[in-house]
Amino acid sequence: MEGSEGVVHAMLILKTMMFLLLGGLAALWATWKLKIPDIAIYLLLGIVLGPSILGVFSVHPDSTINQLLLVFGAATLLFEGGMSIQFKVLKRVIVSVVNLATLGVVVTALITAVATHYLLGLDWLYALLLAAVIASTDPATLVPVFRQVPIRDHVQQTVVTESAFNDATGAILTFSVLGIVMGSSGEFSWGGALGGLLWQAFGGALIGTALAYAAAYGVSRFDWLKGSEPVLLPLLIAGSYLVATDGVVAMGQLAGMHIEAASGFMAVFCCGLVFGNADALGCEVPDGDLNEMHSFLAHAALMLRMCIFLLLGSQVDFAVLGKYWLPALGVVAVFMLIARPATVLASCLPDRRAGWVKEDLLFMFWTRETGVIPAALAGFLSAALTSRGRDLAASADAATQATGQALLQLGPMISSVTFMAILLTILLQATTTRWLAARLGLLK
Repeated sequence: MEGSEGVVHAMLILKTMMFLLLGGLAALWATWKLKIPDIAIYLLLGIVLGPSILGVFSVHPDSTINQLLLVFGAATLLFEGGMSIQFKVLKRVIVSVVNLATLGVVVTALITAVATHYLLGLDWLYALLLAAVIASTDPATLVPVFRQVPIRDHVQQTVVTESAFNDATGAILTFSVLGIVMGSSGEFSWGGALGGLLWQAFGGALIGTALAYAAAYGVSRFDWLKGSEPVLLPLLIAGSYLVATDGVVAMGQLAGMHIEAASGFMAVFCCGLVFGNADALGCEVPDGDLNEMHSFLAHAALMLRMCIFLLLGSQVDFAVLGKYWLPALGVVAVFMLIARPATVLASCLPDRRAGWVKEDLLFMFWTRETGVIPAALAGFLSAALTSRGRDLAASADAATQATGQALLQLGPMISSVTFMAILLTILLQATTTRWLAARLGLLK
């Protein structure tokens, strides 16, 4: 029994979790001493403890534990972020949020693609694919930052909600361009891509809203559900994600129809948003129960973001970064300093109702951290492009071989720029959020 494969695997997972939590505890002490957001410390510590330096632990990006922690961790942080948002504040800035989550992703991708084309020497289509991967902001990064740096509600909730809503846009844009790159251009249409985007966004939102309403109705009506936070909240988080992704596909198969998966992250965020504002829907959850839920989520989110960013740091590939670091640095500089301000101006200036002032816009210029979702997209694309590139490189046709070689180089480039974006946005932007908010007078 002791030597069985299952026991050995379980012990490996247990050791990994122990190292992650010990590292997280050390990072908490450093955060307390240095007074900077904890995710930056987690990322740096993950780099030090990972296989590139000390080799204390190593978790492959495709492993079960890595995928579980990334998906459930990001979903939990999204749910927590949704519960912290108030309808009355969101109503004021909803036009800006929609613009940032749709038009903003396209503007960011186009400007970054220009920099990628000239700095990395990629064809325009490959440059757009790389830019699409990093075009969306990351809720798993932004929610913890604002948990430690409380700023004016309308600015904070705009940036957090944008980061939740633009994941679907970024993913659809990425996979639409990937379809052309991989040779399926004959089957591709922008109309189909737009339809897929709308379904992912609205389908996920509808599923999350329905589950949140059902849960809020139960908590407000049935006494036996009171005190059930440790069971109810994980069930809502996992349930809304799984129903949106696997559930709708299974229901379509039962009905003899082909239904694409909706956005699980959109479902989780909307579930938290509606559940936290259930009183607006006539299902008022008692304040005491809400306080218990917020407390439970805060503790769960702390452990999960420890694990997420320690893992991301441990998976930084210095061999890849070293090969492309200089042009990647230039691309990320354009991405942070040109694309983001242009995106904010294009999305927020038309929204007169929000009443944006210069200080609000300047803060949003600098606040667009990259993290879990782009890292996951980069990992998927790297594997897909490598596999396709090997197939094409084995062809007898010289032109096809050249295309295969280009795809084999594209995967490492995407990984390099993505991790450079993660490192710089977290280490530079997250650590200076409090200072900038104070200088602009936005701190609560």
